[in-house]
Amino acid sequence: MAVDAFGVMRSVKRTLELDEPAQRELLRRTRAGFHRAVAGMAAAGNDVVMDHVLSEPWRLRDCLDVFTGLDVVLVAVHCPLDVLERRERARGDRVPGAAARQLQEVHRHQLYDFEVDTSVLSARECARAIKEFVAGPPEKRAFDELRGRARRHDPSAT
Repeated sequence: MAVDAFGVMRSVKRTLELDEPAQRELLRRTRAGFHRAVAGMAAAGNDVVMDHVLSEPWRLRDCLDVFTGLDVVLVAVHCPLDVLERRERARGDRVPGAAARQLQEVHRHQLYDFEVDTSVLSARECARAIKEFVAGPPEKRAFDELRGRARRHDPSAT
């Protein structure tokens, strides 16, 4: 499930009528809804691949809460900045410089179950490597550790 697919469900005309603070809030609600839709699909027994960028701290915190009780495999997808910028320009549907701005935040938590580099491996090779990892014996998951860290920082967190 891709967060971009949820974004296109909104009315472009209505979104553009909003001022900047209202647009930010709309995007936050869309992303929060995306997290809950992914959790709902997984809770119903579906294996889900979630395509999401944790570019704002609240997104990871929300996922940690919403995905409680689910077996989450957190995969880091890396590639060098120059490759990100080239891909960003080639897509044409991204704000220039967004990848560079997001790069620091998306990996701030620095803990993953598995990592791939899309500048070295093709998408198919990355998917195959992830599939092989997931097929192995379950281990303590990064999400569980991150959730524990969050709770130690905020004892009232659930």
